[in-house]
Amino acid sequence: MATADAEKCVLQGGPEGLPEHIVPAPVPGEEVKVPFRGGYEHFRATSRQWDTPGGRLPVYEWTGRTEVAE
Repeated sequence: MATADAEKCVLQGGPEGLPEHIVPAPVPGEEVKVPFRGGYEHFRATSRQWDTPGGRLPVYEWTGRTEVAE
């Protein structure tokens, strides 16, 4: 299988209804922060990779949520 460029990653876990599971990858060492339903879902890098039609991508796993103050 072809290796995907490291510009995308796979999100694993998080709330039901999260619209995207393949997203732009952050700068190495940073977490992915996805805006969703009035807050942010946070994902951190794992050592795992996932085979996708576009190649193998790094997996980021859900670590929690922060609310946005109104």
